[in-house]
Amino acid sequence: MKIAIQENLLPGKTLREKFLIAEKLGFDGIELWGRGIEKRISEIESVLSISKVPISTICSGYKGDLLGSSRSEREAAIKDIKFKLEVAAKLNAVGLIVVPTFGGPKLPDLYPLYKDVKELEYRLLVEELKDIGKHADEVGVFILLEPLNRYETHFLNRLEQAIKICKDVNMEHVKIMADFFHMNIEEASIPESLKIAKDYIRHIHLADSNRWLPGFGHTDFKSAFKVLKNSNYKYFMALECYVPEPKEESLRKSLAYLKSLL
Repeated sequence: MKIAIQENLLPGKTLREKFLIAEKLGFDGIELWGRGIEKRISEIESVLSISKVPISTICSGYKGDLLGSSRSEREAAIKDIKFKLEVAAKLNAVGLIVVPTFGGPKLPDLYPLYKDVKELEYRLLVEELKDIGKHADEVGVFILLEPLNRYETHFLNRLEQAIKICKDVNMEHVKIMADFFHMNIEEASIPESLKIAKDYIRHIHLADSNRWLPGFGHTDFKSAFKVLKNSNYKYFMALECYVPEPKEESLRKSLAYLKSLL
């Protein structure tokens, strides 16, 4: 298991400074923001040429909405996700984190054709992911479906729901990202949910119960990591959380805590 960190959590004014600090602290990878990444490819490649720290993943940031109310929103999302998958491949990242939608439903209620708008959303998403999944297979990087807690989205909240989508899409590179903060809210047991989803998880986000750094709350990481270790999980786990000041000291403390559990 490798521990990465989102770029925005690192001290430093430039990307180069952030990579150097990540290397100094002992992180195994950096997760990049997806928004506007196409304008930064040259800068990223330049930094990678002098850094020992690789890119783990790209975090969302695509245009449109896969479950948006208009065709143009959905087409924009599909097009930009495909492009960002190509960027991920170019940067040797594991994949692109994809959240199907934020907030409440945008599609119309088509009862009695569909008894629930979620049924319509589900069928639409499966068809979209079959299309995008072909491109993911071609470029060799993962679409990483992220369940969010009920306060951030109505649609995809638990790992078991994401597994069902993966099974219905049935594409090699359509898999799951598990986020400890959202799981702390939605899953009855984080270790048990990880055990059930072990064959589908290709990335993980780490945050404690209060969305601070691991070790700054009361989440039981030890039991969860034991499940991951027994499942031979070999991918990245990236910090996505609040970092209290002084940042470098807090990051060093949290990373030492996590490594003690591994």
